[in-house]
Amino acid sequence: MTSNKQPNNLIIEKSPYLMQHAYAQVNWYTWGEEAFAKAKAENKPIFLFIGYLTCRLCRQMAHESFADEEVAAFLNAHFISILVDREERPDIESAYRKACQMPTGQSDSPLSIFMTPDSVPFFADTYIPRNGKFGAPGFLDTIQHLSEAYQHDPASIKTVTDSVHTALQQTKQTKSQARLSSKFTISAYQLLSKRFDASYGGFGVAPKSPEPQTLLYLLRFFHFTEKRDAWRMVDKTARAMAAGGMYDHVGFGFASGSKDDMWRVPYAEKMLYDNALLLMVYTECYQLTKKPFYQEKADEIIAFIKREMTSPEGAFYSMIDAEENDYLWDDKEITDILGSDLAALYQTAYNITPNGNDEGKHIPNLIHTKLETLANERGESVQAIQQHLESARAALLAKRQERAHPLVDDRILAAWNGYMIAALAKAGAAFGNPAYIEMAATARTFIQENMVKHGRLMARFRDGEVKHQANLDDYANLLWASIELYGATFSLTYLQQAKDLFATMTELFWDNEFGGFYFSGRDSEPLIARDKIIYDGSRPSGNAVAAVMATRLGFLTGETQYLDMADHMHHTFFQDIKEDVIGSPMFLESVILTDLPTKEVVIIGKENDPNRVQLLEQLHKEYLPHVTVLAAEHASEFQSVAPFASALKQVENQTTIYICQDFKCQEKTTDIEQAYNAIVKK
Repeated sequence: MTSNKQPNNLIIEKSPYLMQHAYAQVNWYTWGEEAFAKAKAENKPIFLFIGYLTCRLCRQMAHESFADEEVAAFLNAHFISILVDREERPDIESAYRKACQMPTGQSDSPLSIFMTPDSVPFFADTYIPRNGKFGAPGFLDTIQHLSEAYQHDPASIKTVTDSVHTALQQTKQTKSQARLSSKFTISAYQLLSKRFDASYGGFGVAPKSPEPQTLLYLLRFFHFTEKRDAWRMVDKTARAMAAGGMYDHVGFGFASGSKDDMWRVPYAEKMLYDNALLLMVYTECYQLTKKPFYQEKADEIIAFIKREMTSPEGAFYSMIDAEENDYLWDDKEITDILGSDLAALYQTAYNITPNGNDEGKHIPNLIHTKLETLANERGESVQAIQQHLESARAALLAKRQERAHPLVDDRILAAWNGYMIAALAKAGAAFGNPAYIEMAATARTFIQENMVKHGRLMARFRDGEVKHQANLDDYANLLWASIELYGATFSLTYLQQAKDLFATMTELFWDNEFGGFYFSGRDSEPLIARDKIIYDGSRPSGNAVAAVMATRLGFLTGETQYLDMADHMHHTFFQDIKEDVIGSPMFLESVILTDLPTKEVVIIGKENDPNRVQLLEQLHKEYLPHVTVLAAEHASEFQSVAPFASALKQVENQTTIYICQDFKCQEKTTDIEQAYNAIVKK
């Protein structure tokens, strides 16, 4: 790839994606007044390219077109080119994704947007190859044609931009008279059952994504309905992903997806949000089954995050951008490291064959391995085999650490940290491991102390710089983090923090007319569209997270305005979910929680009382999505956060438990075993 010796306008940026293009042939600008003013002054259209660090087609387009001298020269002469990192400006990506989707029906990354200096698109596409294929024009042909049209046929450009404005207005959600109900949760389960890959787990065909929010939904659906097939889909998928090459059997952690049905060949980058949400899946599977396998996977994910994706201050990096080769091995290398005897065992266990399982090299996996069979063949115990393989793994990891390390995107993104904080708090409580809870609390404190500017949460921290106003996802995910930290520690500070976040989120993003949350705040930079997103992509939408957290806050605090807001959202997004019932599995969780029976538990007793400690430890280990727990030493402490519980009485200084439904509390008890049995009973 050719490049300039002199940098362009991106040289001052801290986004790793933008920094990659700081010496590019194209004279890139960042999104901002300078670029738009120049376009207006020179009467040039704008080429807006929205990509991100691990996007393969973004790289391909950069290599094919942006590094091409002829293409770059034409862009520099006839366009003002703006490069946007979607991970830092998801508000821009959201606005223009809709503009791309309307005419093309596509909305994959990257986005190639051609627009007027007033930021209105007149042509939108995704990846455009340098040279035309199958009758479609290539990138150079496209920019030449669009430049000609802009300069010499302004009437046609205006016709298109007017139609874009009209179409965007027509896509706004309005509040439906109908409301989502539990029948939609059943429909989602039935459709997921049809899409389920019974052979290898997961949904649909290759390439496969982990879809953790779908697994979390199915766990809740199983809990409330006891439909065993819902659990079987989760169990099969969780075990298959952990056995495949998508899981890093040497250094732990999950890659972002699989190129094949068996989860064998990974897309090698490791994303913080995938590992956080999968950590939740394995933690909840453990709570449901108590099977050690699930705790082992959760512990391994956390070990990977602590080793490779945690900043010195205790917050979490965004991703590790790797190539598949970074995780491949060859026979000789394994034998040299392990010695012939241990290497033979490792190669048998991890399906490493003489010809390789990926173009002559090897992706360690356990897809066809049964340790019991291997132990019998060698005349050893399963425990002994596991110890041998752990020694091999540690040796291979130490050797791999000597290789050139994959690029770590060391940005700290508020939204993605929210996922990991929530997951760590949940895991720490479930496994009785205070170190995990401390990791979560440290990261939450970092964000509070370093990513709030003039009272406004910011989206990104890197290299001492905090930048970009936080969007809905940032607020909703940190709200999730605060609620999970409360559930893990029962520190009312976290519950108050959650209430404060919800209030600010409502003020900034709530649509007072039709309900639902906008993606960007009312104080944010005006864009061509202010979108309300309900469908999940690789992670849950902000509206989905907000709806679930509204229900949880409602049950925790007894304040019905939270439940009313969730109900509004069940009307607002009725039509969207009706059209694509599995488009937002997490949003359907809020429907389950509001339509099916739940319990509120209030525990009053000294923090170090063995009875209180025992009961809370027992409840933490159980999978109880229908139960919310409040705990304090004195009922008066609930006054500011959960007024309904503040008048409850403690019995003779003993830990006292109330089990409530619809905030109506039954008889109190001090019998811990009786309370536990009543709480876990559905």
